[in-house]
Amino acid sequence: MSLPPLPDDAIVLRVDVADWRDAVRAAGRALARSGATLPGYADRMIDVLEEFGAYIVIAPGLALAHARPGPDVRRSGLAVVTLADPVAFGHPHNDPVRVVLGLAVSNAEEHVASVADLANVFNERDAIDRIAAAETPAEVRAVLRVADGEGRPATDAAGAPS
Repeated sequence: MSLPPLPDDAIVLRVDVADWRDAVRAAGRALARSGATLPGYADRMIDVLEEFGAYIVIAPGLALAHARPGPDVRRSGLAVVTLADPVAFGHPHNDPVRVVLGLAVSNAEEHVASVADLANVFNERDAIDRIAAAETPAEVRAVLRVADGEGRPATDAAGAPS
């Protein structure tokens, strides 16, 4: 897989948000905390939604917030935010959203590869439910099959490689 590492500080579980903008900002803060982006990247992700609509709600309950590569992307990064209460993004079929992924990439090729890898993860029927129910960052990484920020591979609940 070509997904970037997912350190603990890029995972926020059961966050309270008022609306979709707050949910995207939470993903943006997680990306910035992890060092992948500068804080302004969250605003660019919101701009994408305001311009193009809720196409980022890619599956029932799942949004993939992102923006084009730019100077506020320091390195490729992934963030995961689970919501305490689902929120509507305005998608006619896939609302409300329970899980927001934040994705930052430094070039278009990385974007395509990362989206393809995420699609493979979410081909598993229960992946969104498992992430939404996760109680620890390790559980989230196990579903996504990504390493943490220290290069340690994802493990399942028993600590075995996933």
